Amino acid sequence: MPTYVYECQKCEQTIEVEQRISDDPLKNCDCGGQGTLKRLIQPTAVLFKGSGFHINDYKASAPAADAEKTTKPETPCGPSCACANED
Repeated sequence: MPTYVYECQKCEQTIEVEQRISDDPLKNCDCGGQGTLKRLIQPTAVLFKGSGFHINDYKASAPAADAEKTTKPETPCGPSCACANED
């Protein structure tokens, strides 16, 4: 059964109620001000499982390990340091 969130227009109290989809929405609050209830829209969670979804089937490829080996390591001081010109 889905859980609906209602807010009272008078006392601004929020309540969560489990109701069937076919049930009528609640209208009266239990507060002493006799406020009316308004159903709030809540975000839903979406989880993509299994094959057939772009996010699962086409992941980004990892960088090649060979590219790291071919680059010359920088000196600890930086390229403008005197120890960089020793090579």
